[in-house]
Amino acid sequence: MQATALVYYFLLVSLCIDFSQNETSALLRRQRRRMRHRGPRRSSSAEHKARRQTRMKFPDPVAVVPSIPLINIDDGVMGVFDSLIGLGGHESSYSVLPGKTGHCTANGMIMYDKAVWSPKPCITCLCSKGEVICDTTMCSPLTCPKTIIPPGECCPVCSDTASSLDSSIISLDDVSEFSGDSPEPNDLDNTSVLSSAHIQTEKDELLRTEVIEVKEKEGHKKDGKKRRRKGKKNRQKYRAYHREKKPIRRKGDAKEDIQDESDEDDGTVRMPYFPIPVPPIEAPPLPSGCSTSDTTVSCINAKLKQIPPISDPDLTSLDLTGNSITTISDEAFNGIPNLEWIDLSKNNITSPGIGPRAFKILKKLKRLYLDGNMLAHIPSELPSTLEEIKINDNHLHAIDEDGLKDLKNLITLELEGNKLSEANVSPLAFSPLKSLSYLRLGRNKFRIIPQGLPTTLEELYLENNQIEEVSEICFNHTRNINVIVLKHNKLEEHRIAPLAWINQENLESIDLSYNKLYHVPSYLPKSLLHLILVGNQIERIPGYVFGHMKPGLEYLYLSFNKLTDDGVDPVSFFGAYHTLRELFLDHNELKSVPFGIDEMRKLRFLRLNNNKIRTVPPERICKAHLSDDDIHDNSEEEETEDSRLEHVHLENNYINTRQLSPHAFSCIRSYCSVVLKPQKSK
Repeated sequence: MQATALVYYFLLVSLCIDFSQNETSALLRRQRRRMRHRGPRRSSSAEHKARRQTRMKFPDPVAVVPSIPLINIDDGVMGVFDSLIGLGGHESSYSVLPGKTGHCTANGMIMYDKAVWSPKPCITCLCSKGEVICDTTMCSPLTCPKTIIPPGECCPVCSDTASSLDSSIISLDDVSEFSGDSPEPNDLDNTSVLSSAHIQTEKDELLRTEVIEVKEKEGHKKDGKKRRRKGKKNRQKYRAYHREKKPIRRKGDAKEDIQDESDEDDGTVRMPYFPIPVPPIEAPPLPSGCSTSDTTVSCINAKLKQIPPISDPDLTSLDLTGNSITTISDEAFNGIPNLEWIDLSKNNITSPGIGPRAFKILKKLKRLYLDGNMLAHIPSELPSTLEEIKINDNHLHAIDEDGLKDLKNLITLELEGNKLSEANVSPLAFSPLKSLSYLRLGRNKFRIIPQGLPTTLEELYLENNQIEEVSEICFNHTRNINVIVLKHNKLEEHRIAPLAWINQENLESIDLSYNKLYHVPSYLPKSLLHLILVGNQIERIPGYVFGHMKPGLEYLYLSFNKLTDDGVDPVSFFGAYHTLRELFLDHNELKSVPFGIDEMRKLRFLRLNNNKIRTVPPERICKAHLSDDDIHDNSEEEETEDSRLEHVHLENNYINTRQLSPHAFSCIRSYCSVVLKPQKSK
């Protein structure tokens, strides 16, 4: 029994030893495979040499933190920094741009974070969080009988047949022989696995195969055989020392098995292969007529025929006024997606020349100016962020219901100097504009007020059209409107509907200059403060025409009309006595100063020049002088007599200044504020 137990004991011990050896070898192979598949790492020649010296001196693996020289674009060494392997959190302050976190500068170019470029052959640089780290490309040791370095490449490739080499091609075996880097068994016994596998692309393989075939045809066989013998002897020693059993693998590890077999058959420690990255394409410089700042590029009158290629995400303003640009492609703004303002005024841009998605990429665009071009339609696919659009002086002849779609943030729209009318502008054209407050449609061909105006509209400019009437419904939905400009049209007072704007609560300014009005229109808005009636044929100011206004009219301009003394009633200015600040009655046919001016307590500016006035009675501009008792009893009246009039114009009339009463301008603080010269002769 003891003998049997002893036999079983020895069998158990031998099985444990065998199992332990298999587990150890499998663990070592898994460690190698994990290190190979961690991805490519950059290392320098100095790092490679440090590893080799460490393996020769120490029996156990020792981690060495490599360092590499940082090479500037100008071939200068800027200092020694940690390489990408074993960086350990150390950071450099090299080429850090103020205000541009993570960006680097190299030879005048801005490199963004993670950008990679090659300033010199076989040298690769990386922009990492504001610092430039450069590294020399390292190559994987090859186990094939013959290796060559093709011209223009940094790493050797295999050659299956002996070939003679050009003087520019160096054998890897020769390099190993001269430098003493041939692997020996004693050195490789305790070597730690420091490299990872690199899977080469089909394009790289095809390129290498073509180079090898060309060199094999042109080579010299004798030199190739000598070099192959030297390399073969070292590799045989290496294989003999590291030959071991292949472990049984699972089906799911098929790709790893293929890579493992190729590596373990020849027993090599493979270094990663780093392809030389293609340097970024630098955008061409701006034309000579352009200037630039941190966020603006200005090319005014630079004789450009197309939008210059610019690549700068920080650019917010682009001014291309006064050039000869005819087209805007879909890719025109791809390099400057953060633009907020574009001015393309005074070019030759046509509607067919604008790509359907030319402005779609501009997600931050707020202002777009296209004045003075040749557009027939509003560009499509405009960004919804737009707040201001100017397309004045073009050839616009239609706006359909989708012409302004998605522009819900638009505040200002200017379409003056086009061919728009109520016949080609859809009543639904302005409905998408949920924020529009400023609309200019002057110098078009409208005969009526456009329909469908946005409810948010505050200012409407329709000068220089052919408008003949103002209907009762045209302003029904614009309760916030504040300014209406209708000068240079064909309006008559009886064509303005009584309810057109009388109930508007926010309408403060109306300009009806240069129309066909014969008297001041009735039914003016209650809230009106400014009324401009210059250049009409007005002969009369009806009584109480301003009486319903609250708080009251402040500015009344009636210059260049046909007012006579009979056309101004004593109550014509009733309702404006306590509010009127400026009254312009110049260039009319008045023969005397109108009644009621002396009642205007806040009047500052009075123009009566270029009329037919012959005298100025003392009480027409200033109230009659009060006695001392009246002044003492009426302190409020004393304040009133201290007139606010600052400017009175009476020149170019028929006034004999020597016959004027000394009290005619007694309420005016300074006589230099009264202009009486020159006067017309009889």
